Amino acid sequence: MAEELTAGSSPSAPDSVQCPVCLKDFKPSAINRHLDSCLLGGPADSSPMTAEDSGPPVKKKARNNDAESSVSSSSSSAPAPIFSVFQSNKSKTSALNDRKSFTKPNTGPAVSKGVKRGLTEEPGQESAEKPDGPSCDGINSACSSGDMARRSLFTIDKPLAEILRPKSLEEYFGQNKVVGEHTLLRSLLETQDIPSLILWGPPGCGKTTLAHIIACSSKKKGTSRFVSLSATSTSTSEVREVIKQAQNELRLCKRRSILFIDEIHRFNKLQQDTFLPHVENGTITLIGATTENPSFQVNAALLSRCRVLVLEKLSVEAMGSILLRAVDTLGLRVVGPDTTNHKPQDGQQPVIYIEQQALDTVAYLCDGDARTGLNSLQLAVQAQLSQAQSKALQGSSTEEIVVKEDHVKEGLQRSHILYDKAGEEHYNCISALHKSMRGSHENASLYWLGRMLEGGEDPLYVARRLVRFASEDVGLADPLALPQAVSAFQACHLIGMPECEVILAQCVIYLARAPKSVDVYKAYSNVKACLRNHKGPLPPVPLHLRNAPTKLMKELDYAKGYKYNPAFSEPVEQEYLPQELKDVDFFTWNPKNTIF
Repeated sequence: MAEELTAGSSPSAPDSVQCPVCLKDFKPSAINRHLDSCLLGGPADSSPMTAEDSGPPVKKKARNNDAESSVSSSSSSAPAPIFSVFQSNKSKTSALNDRKSFTKPNTGPAVSKGVKRGLTEEPGQESAEKPDGPSCDGINSACSSGDMARRSLFTIDKPLAEILRPKSLEEYFGQNKVVGEHTLLRSLLETQDIPSLILWGPPGCGKTTLAHIIACSSKKKGTSRFVSLSATSTSTSEVREVIKQAQNELRLCKRRSILFIDEIHRFNKLQQDTFLPHVENGTITLIGATTENPSFQVNAALLSRCRVLVLEKLSVEAMGSILLRAVDTLGLRVVGPDTTNHKPQDGQQPVIYIEQQALDTVAYLCDGDARTGLNSLQLAVQAQLSQAQSKALQGSSTEEIVVKEDHVKEGLQRSHILYDKAGEEHYNCISALHKSMRGSHENASLYWLGRMLEGGEDPLYVARRLVRFASEDVGLADPLALPQAVSAFQACHLIGMPECEVILAQCVIYLARAPKSVDVYKAYSNVKACLRNHKGPLPPVPLHLRNAPTKLMKELDYAKGYKYNPAFSEPVEQEYLPQELKDVDFFTWNPKNTIF
């Protein structure tokens, strides 16, 4: 190619140069000025040069024979070796056209970025522009764009829960008590008068989604600036920087800032104090999300400046609505046990079916966690798509893809029990176990024991609580309950889980069936109240109850008048309490009615 260019070159400069944009001829002295005006006012589809095109044609490697012949003809017609911007745009046009044949302009939504080409996509077939493209009416109808959108969404790197995150309250299910119709918070959200909030609820109940809905609404109306941070990866200096930006935004643009802190309980008390003055004076509107009890994990001063919203675990009905929305968006087809699946006709993409029983299983087993349910659905469908693609590569006939109950169970792998050994659920379950045994409800006692053990609770912790229960609630009504609980604790210490689970179950049932007596517990509680509420110095020990091991103590009347009980055949009359507490019965005593 270099030889061709040399052969077609001339030692003198050319008389005219062709503009690569409008293809008109100009003098070499005027071409630069024309290019400036032509490029600025030229056609909209003209693209700027890249670094690859800025060099001489001799340096450019041809993509095919057509491009090489175009460069050769351009070189032979040019009288001098001039850079490509002054050459004919034939070679450049050919290269650009060749490049465009391999590249499709990205005109789809943001969710389609980074989508991998599925194995079922034929050459020249383009993916759908929208993931929820035109729906297919009949069971045998062809909808290639919808099929490709389904494969795009199922092969994308993002989790399905993130892709399908609701952007409006109409798509937000399961929290009608908080943001339902005619609720105070919904009215405040519609008027953009958002107070500082602490969103408290279990994982996957919609805390982060509610914050994103507020963000979308604020961005659409332009009333507030929304900043999202995570306490797991944000330092105090970064928080101060965001607050400084919020102050400038309020001073210069008269616009408030909404600061969303995910997992706010990860901040310690000193870090949480950073928000106090700025929430107080209205510089920022704080929205914190936490899975832990804010009474223990959020600073009391900050908690008093925010409104706590308790988001409940999603019900099975709410999970069903969320899964149906995902199924409709992805274009899957729900089939029942009596529905006959139809094989696709020749040239059509295989249709993806999912059994209704599979959706019901996800709704029940995800334990109210929408994130787990959607991601499990995605994993099950991806596995079946991969199997179908493998069969297609091996030359097997394409059949319909059916996602069954066993597939989603395999994706979940477990019943997904919500239990945090160091959090709110830990104390909730042990309280429920204690109260169930106190009420002699052995079935409920076994259930709460199972919730704790299957959730990963330390069996020794449960055994220690059973020893306490044996004395506190059973007490003297069944003196054998305490040895039974102590034996269960020792057995759990010796053999551990999972063998000790039946030992704990035996002890729980024994304590639930045993007669109950709280006399010991109440009497000792009265003693503690008597000591703590006593005014002035505590009364001294009576002299006749003191020990007198020395001569001096005997001279001080220590042990004088003490009656040794075994020396008498009948009950002995003598005082054992201080004079101030004479005739006090701690088994019936009410500390509120007595003042010492």
